[in-house]
Amino acid sequence: MSTHGRAARRRKPPNVLANAPFRRLWTAMSVCSLGDWLNIIALTALAGNLTAGSGYQAQSLAIGGVFIAKMLPAILLGPLAGAVADRFDRRLAMVTADLVRFAVVASIPLVGSYQWVIIATLLVECANLFWVPAKDATVPNLVPKERLEEANQLNLLVTYGTAPVAAALFAVLSAVMGMFTTAVPGFAVRPTDVALGVNALAYLVSASLIFTLRDIPKDHILRVSTPSVLRQVVEGWRFVGGNRVVRGLIIGMLGAFAAGGAVVGVAKAYVTALQGGDAGYGAVFCAVFLGMGIGMFFGPRLLGELSRRRMFGLTIILAGLTLAAIALIHNLALVIVLTVLLGMCAGTTWIIGYTLIGLEVEDGLRGRTFSFLQSLARVVLLLVVALASALGGLVGSHLLVVAGMTYSFDGSNVVLLLGALLAVIVGLLALRHMDDRPGVPIGADLFAALRGEKFVVQDDDQRPGLFVAFEGGEGSGKTTQSRLLAIWLRDQGFDVVQTREPGSTKVGMRLRAILLDAAHQGLSARSEALLYAADRAEHVEKVIRPALQRGSTVVCDRYVDSSLAYQGAGRALDPEDVARVNSWATGGLLPDLTVLIDVPPSVGLRRMASPADRIESEPMEFHERVRREFRALAAAAPDRYLVVDGTLPQNEISRLIQDRVREVLPDPVPQETEAATGTIPAIRD
Repeated sequence: MSTHGRAARRRKPPNVLANAPFRRLWTAMSVCSLGDWLNIIALTALAGNLTAGSGYQAQSLAIGGVFIAKMLPAILLGPLAGAVADRFDRRLAMVTADLVRFAVVASIPLVGSYQWVIIATLLVECANLFWVPAKDATVPNLVPKERLEEANQLNLLVTYGTAPVAAALFAVLSAVMGMFTTAVPGFAVRPTDVALGVNALAYLVSASLIFTLRDIPKDHILRVSTPSVLRQVVEGWRFVGGNRVVRGLIIGMLGAFAAGGAVVGVAKAYVTALQGGDAGYGAVFCAVFLGMGIGMFFGPRLLGELSRRRMFGLTIILAGLTLAAIALIHNLALVIVLTVLLGMCAGTTWIIGYTLIGLEVEDGLRGRTFSFLQSLARVVLLLVVALASALGGLVGSHLLVVAGMTYSFDGSNVVLLLGALLAVIVGLLALRHMDDRPGVPIGADLFAALRGEKFVVQDDDQRPGLFVAFEGGEGSGKTTQSRLLAIWLRDQGFDVVQTREPGSTKVGMRLRAILLDAAHQGLSARSEALLYAADRAEHVEKVIRPALQRGSTVVCDRYVDSSLAYQGAGRALDPEDVARVNSWATGGLLPDLTVLIDVPPSVGLRRMASPADRIESEPMEFHERVRREFRALAAAAPDRYLVVDGTLPQNEISRLIQDRVREVLPDPVPQETEAATGTIPAIRD
């Protein structure tokens, strides 16, 4: 089989786990993470069991107290502990923290009082504040720089991937202990005691693994202490609150987080009311994280034709509706199934949000943005868990009799319904802030995506031709690649119309002179957007649509997405306004394929000849915003886009584009030239 023109096979680099020191640290992290999740499940269950005889209100407040004790040290002491931890030997710090956690957790079943549960929780979390920064600082010393991203992905996997394992383990232990209690008279070992024993053993195993890890350097540089969480929240909003899309993403993610916090705050009391016991609590906890894992990995793929921004808002709304169903249904089996669905919505929302934020925020602010989001999420979660537990306790438990039917409801139901309402409102706000397909009905768009299709505004006339648009920043090479594709298509036997924007009509040539002439620097952003739309309206009516109607293949250098990137993001105009005026100007005509040649502005601008035109002479920050918006548009509609690295060799870029264009060409595709020679047809100048 011919492999001409394709990348040569390279030997796959070894997995980062082949690095023995990192593998040992990663194993310790996995064991610790499992122990941490077991700890929070067992302690909340134990708090509920110890106060079960005190009534619903006391039980709810007791469980909320454990969650507050879990999160309070990280919020109040996190930066201080991180700075202090870096002044000690990291290996010794991690081993000591593990031994402290082992001793404290092992003592909880022996003491057996609620007061000691709270004190022990605070002590464990304080020790954790020393273990985590020492671990985070050690990872870069154990793996090469180019493998650090892979190592961080594995760390994230065990941090959250062990949650459903711990929940399932707790559910199994609870079920087995329940069987023993029934079968063996006098058997008094509580499931929570066994779970805490496994938890303590996990910390001891971690300590032994870290103690035998001799590759952790001791001569590390002291780190500057980080600001407090509350200060990060206040300062963070100043540099992310001004971006409409980022603001919508953060509001949506925090709203979903708050709704999840409401569930966490009342889960134990709610499952107890459903007669689920500790095993049921473990099953519900497992269902949440199992659903989140499914949502993160498969959620965005289920509706591949739906805009990612729309999917973000819709999944939050669906999470709210699911949460309302959980609040109203008094059947544990159905609650577990719905909880999986709730977790899927949360996981999908979180992964889409993180991806879009990464595309929207420039490199220099990305780290601070994620730090701000994580800090604010902690504060929101603390407040919501505390308020949910308190509100659930204050409402208490009641019986409602309607038409002779008795319906039981309590504070858990009220909290879950309020969380559902919050999620729906936040989802609607996110859609309003971020909708990137104005004028396209959401319902029709969603049903088309469920059928595996992309909803396209139907033209009154037929479009037998093919429309391919090229996009990219200055110096990306899109003009060259559009010309090469047009030549290749003609060599394949297609009737091709090669065109560009602005300036492919008589009117457009005059508009191009105004738009690109450096002498017109005073042109306002709105005027610029309208002039580009006017050129595009003339272009579509006089060139593109007639060519498509007669069955030609249109290859266009720039189209609507350039206005969304340059005028929407670059000029900071409202993207909805820019999209609306261009949709009206083009009659909703979209390309069958958009090829984005992605090049860093610092590279592309160096390729440009002098003197620069009006757009090329804009500052680097302008071109960075343009590039981020192009990438965000591509991420929102992956099936319509081909994103190509513009720093690759020219012939390799051409090959990638040709391979993708073949997929959208009409059948049968004339390929006699290539089939006969096995090579790319000669390019005619």
